[in-house]
Amino acid sequence: MDVLGGNHRPEAPWKRMSKEELDNQYSPSRWVVRLGAEEAMRTYSQMGNEVTKRARATGRSLLDVPYGESEGEKLDIYLPEAVSEAMPFLVFFHGGYWQSGRNKGHWDLEGKEPLMEPDTAPALCTGTLDRMVDQVTQSIVFVQTRYPSNQGIYLCGHSAGAHLAAMMLLANWTKHGVTPNLKGFFLLSGVYDLEPIMHTSENAPLLPTLEDAQRNSPLWHLKTAPTRPMDPACLILVTVGQHDSPEFHRQSREFYQTLCQGGWKASFEELHDTDHFEILWNLTQEDYVLTQIILRTIFQES
Repeated sequence: MDVLGGNHRPEAPWKRMSKEELDNQYSPSRWVVRLGAEEAMRTYSQMGNEVTKRARATGRSLLDVPYGESEGEKLDIYLPEAVSEAMPFLVFFHGGYWQSGRNKGHWDLEGKEPLMEPDTAPALCTGTLDRMVDQVTQSIVFVQTRYPSNQGIYLCGHSAGAHLAAMMLLANWTKHGVTPNLKGFFLLSGVYDLEPIMHTSENAPLLPTLEDAQRNSPLWHLKTAPTRPMDPACLILVTVGQHDSPEFHRQSREFYQTLCQGGWKASFEELHDTDHFEILWNLTQEDYVLTQIILRTIFQES
């Protein structure tokens, strides 16, 4: 029998998994429920392209706006018809396990508020996860600097994008000379502890050492060196799809619980009858529960 006391913590369940089990747990396409893996990827990519075309046709958009000096450091800005700098801004970070996907054709909220969608360089060599985190930080500094009268900047990320958004809870804004007006985080089916990822086939090259994984794990930082909330009123919504894998569920719940223990204003939602990829498609529907939560949060706070 186990006796818990002091700093002893139960062993994480993933540590008892084989490499094959970890590959399965951290491969979202294997958990889709209504389409095959390849069909799901193809279908949702096409849907994303269609929604993006509609958004560009019905509102004003600024494409490939540079927020840094590198070729890949650009963002797309989607604006409603009535443009004002004194508005809330939503910044979206796409997924793709840090290695694939670009900001074209991913997501929008039907022009309800300005949407920023930064691109980051693909992670093809050691150290580029650190680079991506730095790029995300740069993109937020850019938004705050370009729109200093904003009524709040809200970060939304899906999968690996949720991880990048969550890392902003730890950012040293003083180093950048700008403190962004961050009001909320919407983290969709994310990964927050990267140690299990370093043992999977696809993502092992991203995290060659334990130090790399820990340095880029918001959950690890919040547990070992808790960070005081930048703003006690800043809202953090952690969501996971009902049909996401058990490991995605565990990570989401553990991250939410750690946020609560650290004094952050966090909430948790399990999205009914939804898999990892359907979350994005559903989010293009104005009456979808998560879309409504995000809209209410932004406009009630602003």
